[in-house]
Amino acid sequence: MKKLIVASTSTVHGSGYLEYILPVLSVHFEKTTNILFIPYARPGGISYDAYTEIARKAFEKIGKNVKGIHEFENPKEAIVNATGIFTGGGNTFELVNQLYKNDVLDTLKDALEIGTPYLGTSAGSNICGVTMMNTNDMPIVYPPSFKTLGLIPFNINAHYLDPNPNSKHMGETRETRIKEFHVFNTTDVLGLREGSWLEVNGNKITLKGDLTARLFQKDKLATELATNKEIILQKEKP
Repeated sequence: MKKLIVASTSTVHGSGYLEYILPVLSVHFEKTTNILFIPYARPGGISYDAYTEIARKAFEKIGKNVKGIHEFENPKEAIVNATGIFTGGGNTFELVNQLYKNDVLDTLKDALEIGTPYLGTSAGSNICGVTMMNTNDMPIVYPPSFKTLGLIPFNINAHYLDPNPNSKHMGETRETRIKEFHVFNTTDVLGLREGSWLEVNGNKITLKGDLTARLFQKDKLATELATNKEIILQKEKP
């Protein structure tokens, strides 16, 4: 049974890395002391070692050990043998590119489908959706496919921002970009605001955190989803 935490961000304003969600992670990973970290998204272009050290220091606070997947000779075996997995944020294009390059996307999906506890933040959450096509990231590399894990039946737009009426920014809003996506695609999109996350247990998906989330569906008005409520997508009548 799937056991996932799908978080918009690793860091909220005024707190340290993962600090805001550590109490949740302490329970989520309570049956393991070892976390396999996937640093492929390499935020800011930092090295895998540097990124893994950031994750390691955060998890030390709740008594967990962290080892990067790049430290293993066989990344597939590392995933199969993992008792907890964390994929951090950064660039989703590079993350997906490396998952394909190392041929571990299906291995990761299989491990999570049978219940290996998983945490994804930002890019690591984007890959939980049907595709990565609603990332906010620049296409710095070209992955073989935009198809991702498909562990939840919609796409994630992490770091979702509402339009600021006082802003002088004249570019497209997140909502506008998602509407552009729905001209050509039918997959639902969840705008996940900062500090919010999804708790996935089997097929039950619950929105957590202080903020609502914004659900976009093709040819429908966007709707607000209440926090601490199960997300149930309305299916079209035949």
